[in-house]
Amino acid sequence: MLRRAFEHESEMVRRWRNHPRVRGVSFTDHEIGEAEHRGWWSATVTDDTRRILIYEHDGVPSGVVNLFDHDVRARRAGWGFYLDVDGLGERGELLAAWMRIEGEAIAYAFAELEIGTLRGEVLVRNEAVRTLHRRHGFVEVGTYTRRVAGVEEPVVVMELVR
Repeated sequence: MLRRAFEHESEMVRRWRNHPRVRGVSFTDHEIGEAEHRGWWSATVTDDTRRILIYEHDGVPSGVVNLFDHDVRARRAGWGFYLDVDGLGERGELLAAWMRIEGEAIAYAFAELEIGTLRGEVLVRNEAVRTLHRRHGFVEVGTYTRRVAGVEEPVVVMELVR
């Protein structure tokens, strides 16, 4: 289940984001400090083009979906997600959660936000997420290069059209 995030969950979201496995495939790989996270959280929750959604796996908060650049007229948005790697791993539910969070994010974007095109960007070396996206119908529509941890990295742009 996806639902809007609550203010008291901000630190939990930061902890998930700072997990080494999440940072290792993110565009920014440094550990997010409290002040940086507070700034992002405050800006995001007051921005009508963004949503922070909590993914609950079997009733337990287990991940976050970030929808951004929601353009109502163009009916498109960008998105990203990450999971509570440690919590889900300890329960043996990480793979199942990966599949569910993606499906629920797509359903939310298309039904709740009435998006026609959902767009994501993935490091080329993150084959697991690229494969997951393809399984859900995303198509690779372009590539570009960006600096990640001081190194130029290829990024693939993926889209799913309703």
